[in-house]
Amino acid sequence: MSSDADVDPSEYEGLEDADVTMRVNDHGLHIADDEATGVSSQGQTPTEALENLAEAVETYREATSDDPGDDWL
Repeated sequence: MSSDADVDPSEYEGLEDADVTMRVNDHGLHIADDEATGVSSQGQTPTEALENLAEAVETYREATSDDPGDDWL
């Protein structure tokens, strides 16, 4: 992870082995980027950005899984 923040992405479920880049945009929001999936999220703090990224990555993985989810048909 490259970051100015003292937060560790491996502490968040789903980001244990992730290559996460942290940055701050022009408006002061912290942006967390997962390099493997291309998913990004933001927050007022680095911690909030990582929490949001963990949730976004989980949603991304669920949406792109091979399971079509139509077993009920």
